Amino acid sequence: MSDYLFQLPEKHERKLKGTLQAQIQEMLVGAILNKQLPAGCSLPSGRKLARQLEVSRNTVVLAYLHLMDEGFINSRERSGFYVREDVLNGYVKTRLKKAKLSTPSIDWDKKLTLKSLNRPYLKRQEDWQRYPYPFLYSQYSKKIFPVADWRECVREASNLSAIDDWACDHSDHDSPELIKQIHEKLLPRRGIYVAPDEILITVGSQHAIYLIANLLLNADKTIGMENPGYADARNTFLTQTDQVKLIDIDQKGLVVDAQLKGCDCVFTTPSHQYPTTVTMPKSRRLALLKSAHDHDFIIIEDDYESELNYEKTPVPALKSMDKEGRVLHLGSLSKTLAPGIRLGFLVGPKAFIQQARALRRLMLRHPPSNNQYIIGLFLKRGYHDALLRKMRATLHQRSKLMATLLDQYFPQAFPRLVFGGSAYWIEAPPSIDTEQFAKSAKKIGILIESGNVFFAENTPVKHFFRLGFSSITSDAIKKGIPLLAELMEAYRERQ
Repeated sequence: MSDYLFQLPEKHERKLKGTLQAQIQEMLVGAILNKQLPAGCSLPSGRKLARQLEVSRNTVVLAYLHLMDEGFINSRERSGFYVREDVLNGYVKTRLKKAKLSTPSIDWDKKLTLKSLNRPYLKRQEDWQRYPYPFLYSQYSKKIFPVADWRECVREASNLSAIDDWACDHSDHDSPELIKQIHEKLLPRRGIYVAPDEILITVGSQHAIYLIANLLLNADKTIGMENPGYADARNTFLTQTDQVKLIDIDQKGLVVDAQLKGCDCVFTTPSHQYPTTVTMPKSRRLALLKSAHDHDFIIIEDDYESELNYEKTPVPALKSMDKEGRVLHLGSLSKTLAPGIRLGFLVGPKAFIQQARALRRLMLRHPPSNNQYIIGLFLKRGYHDALLRKMRATLHQRSKLMATLLDQYFPQAFPRLVFGGSAYWIEAPPSIDTEQFAKSAKKIGILIESGNVFFAENTPVKHFFRLGFSSITSDAIKKGIPLLAELMEAYRERQ
């Protein structure tokens, strides 16, 4: 038996991969199913494998016993452990052959009917946590995430009674508890009071945007949206229509003027404009609602970062001021919990939500019920409210630190955060292409987000970038901003 089959990660990585017992089980299962350990072959003794892997013999024996329970191996008296003869029953019998390169015979460019998908979008640095200065937006923060509270809710969702609740096929229905918590806790915080059947659970706000685009847009429809703005919202709209009208942004958010005439829909992020961070005041919101009435268009309100406000009296959501049912409201729990959770909600008139629910059913029936159960419980027990208080306090502190340092090193280059949030929008000298500057910053351990992707492709603006502070410590902020300013000065001199 080749020793290379049995190799755990390096010792410093093992804590990240689960328990040693689980890692050994995964290693052996992989070797069995890949036929590296053929049916009927013997396994090394517990003592020998433990010595090779530098773990205790009990750890190996417990892994073997677990694999016996799961039907992968068996034991023979005075002989040891063996891979079961029937372990691959039910698998197609094939021989491993060296892969051969083939020439595709299909011209997919002619076959595909949806061709506007390969457009620029914000790409994340997957290994961002190993960089010392990750000025990134909306990433998971170990120091803020409520691990103990989350584990409690996950454990409860694993109880038999809970499993009976969420494991069934719920067709197109959502978790009643989650809907209740959104209805009674999250929406009233934004001044929104609607009926439960006017709420639909989505797989994040981007899923909601996709549903809306498919229901309201076609080649004859025009949608207005902010420029700069949310790139993947723009990309989604372009799958349905080429008529995406770019609307200017000023210090009060989306500009409400004659540009909006002729729009069938308008997409906006009024609470915290994405990405410039400005907040639309109440007077501008009322003007937008009046324009929607006068020109008969639907408003799509992405309530981006509304929960991360530092003010005691935040501006109410557009939806709360809506008297005609013209506003479709998007909310997300991924922004406050963790981006990997991918759960949000869509609020709109009952007639629209019914159609959105029907379309969602054709896509994925409903978001995973176990996740809905966990998050419903998390909200019900007040853990989400406690998390928001902690996040606001932490982000407010980091925001003030960032403002002080930016005033010192990037004066006049950024707007103050009026409402709150977790990022700053920075204007570099016009001669600097921030996409190239971001690559230079990465080489010295600083991750920033170039602003180019937020502008439409035909917009000749390349000198903005975003500095997020949700996943970077205060100490790293103190060291990172001066380094970034030093790099900027050197970069300018080379231009």
